[in-house]
Amino acid sequence: MRIICLFLALSLIVACSKASSPPDGKLEKSSPPKIVVEKEKTEKELPLPPEVKIRLKRDGKDNYSWELSGSDADQILKVNEKLKKQLGGEQHR
Repeated sequence: MRIICLFLALSLIVACSKASSPPDGKLEKSSPPKIVVEKEKTEKELPLPPEVKIRLKRDGKDNYSWELSGSDADQILKVNEKLKKQLGGEQHR
């Protein structure tokens, strides 16, 4: 009877130890949770072009001339060309 009890106890211990240990004797490491970080895409607002002030003049003969002022020379030249096309160019006396 002692032998049967000893055999059952030994079988129970062996069975429990195999059930609690991972297969192939390898320890299973729990991997850290994967975290996905998404950055918000912020829309960049385009800066306004530099301001150009226009002083438009018309003489008695329906001729136009203008004075331009501003901080960006390239922008002033673009506005000047646009005015020349729309108004027919500056009239020099």
